[in-house]
Amino acid sequence: MHNDWKLFLESHAASITNDGWVSFEQSQPATESALCDLSHLGLIRITGKDSVDFLQGQFTNDITALTTQQCQLSACCNPKGHILANGWFFYRGDDEMLFQLPGTTLPALLKRLSMFVFRAAVKLTDASDELIRIGLVGSHAREQLGQILPNLPTASQPVAQAGDLTIVQLPGGVSRFEIIGPQPSIKKIWEALATVATPTNSRFWALQDIRAGIPAIYPATVEAFIPQMVNMQLLNGISFSKGCYCGQEVVARTQHRGTLKRRMYLAHINRNRQPSAGDELFSHSAAHGKPAGVVVDAQPAPEGGFDALVMVQTPCFEADDIHLKDAAGEKLELRTLPYAFATD
Repeated sequence: MHNDWKLFLESHAASITNDGWVSFEQSQPATESALCDLSHLGLIRITGKDSVDFLQGQFTNDITALTTQQCQLSACCNPKGHILANGWFFYRGDDEMLFQLPGTTLPALLKRLSMFVFRAAVKLTDASDELIRIGLVGSHAREQLGQILPNLPTASQPVAQAGDLTIVQLPGGVSRFEIIGPQPSIKKIWEALATVATPTNSRFWALQDIRAGIPAIYPATVEAFIPQMVNMQLLNGISFSKGCYCGQEVVARTQHRGTLKRRMYLAHINRNRQPSAGDELFSHSAAHGKPAGVVVDAQPAPEGGFDALVMVQTPCFEADDIHLKDAAGEKLELRTLPYAFATD
């Protein structure tokens, strides 16, 4: 996190962890709208005339289909088809692309991608300190943001530019917008929005991803999942008609060989301590005595406890017998994702 932005947040009574998670006195919004700092997310900037061709060979989605008014969920895999990182692509202007992902996953991905540039006209840089990210969540978010900015994205065109700001409308059960730009402009937006929205912990934003069924890959789960295990195909995060990319054969074979034996589900966990990505799950129905699955992500829920995305063996889900870590651990309350599984 850039020091000037850190000092700005601290002047507004924020506390900040080393990996960019920001906390305020209000962990959940006291008003109908929540204003969140998103410094826990990182940005990789991609420029150069060969950018699209380069990314096309590294990511699961069809980068050639991305326009300046669209955002695109995608994943980068190893040769065995296991996810190294996932996140959102979108343009900032006509010739600058950004890839947003958890900040703790960014350094390893940036290093890996840079190894494959060779002589291509592509430049990859960490823009996380240069461009500040904030988010607005709530049923009145569009109206509130529209009073400040003249050009907002829509569901069909979820990316818009307003001066030196990029605005992205992201999916979820409630309206939410991310605003990306240089510090001076973002500070003004923050101060204006803080008069109508409650500055709220950044984990509240991550909770919206969980409830929307959107996975995040953290260092503890790097190479733990094939994309279909975390529902990337249901989130339009995989193109099965594009050309080759790293891991493509495994991803394609997984899609066409039959029923998936492990999927990602939404759950609630009643406990005081936050589960961590990568925590193992237990079920008496698990095959061969192996773990039933793992936690993909978990964040505090307003009603207490934690909402979580969990990757689980399907028989364990069907038996409704999943516990955190071991048989004595808290039983997961399984909930309904906002999208349906395709018929196998």
